[in-house]
Amino acid sequence: MGKIEIILDTNVLYAGLYSSRGASYQILRLIEKGKIKPVLSTALLFEYEEVLKRNKRILKIKENDIESILDNLCAVSKHQKIYFLWRPYLSDPKDDLVLELAVASGTKTIVTHNIKDFKEINKFGVRAIAPKILLEEIK
Repeated sequence: MGKIEIILDTNVLYAGLYSSRGASYQILRLIEKGKIKPVLSTALLFEYEEVLKRNKRILKIKENDIESILDNLCAVSKHQKIYFLWRPYLSDPKDDLVLELAVASGTKTIVTHNIKDFKEINKFGVRAIAPKILLEEIK
């Protein structure tokens, strides 16, 4: 089986760093093992950084550790430039940047805890699924 390419919504990265229990953490481990390949844009990376640094006390992670985590994530990710913006399409502009990345990269799967925020994305050939569903699919 080849590597599965996904867009990792910020809430899944956050959840995986917050708790070592649950599907989000397992997905981060599979990324680390090279079984899942995340797709990143500069905008999504900046969102990851902003959210993690803003919540570093809750996550109990030092700022330099956040930078190391993001550096490692960059090293194992496919990088995609965005040339066309679909905004506004979804109700949250931060979700639009995730959809734009999926469309630009041809990635078919967005992994998120907020599936309801990604209504009607199937017309782009993209789906939003929960971390648990992704794990069930790759068993």
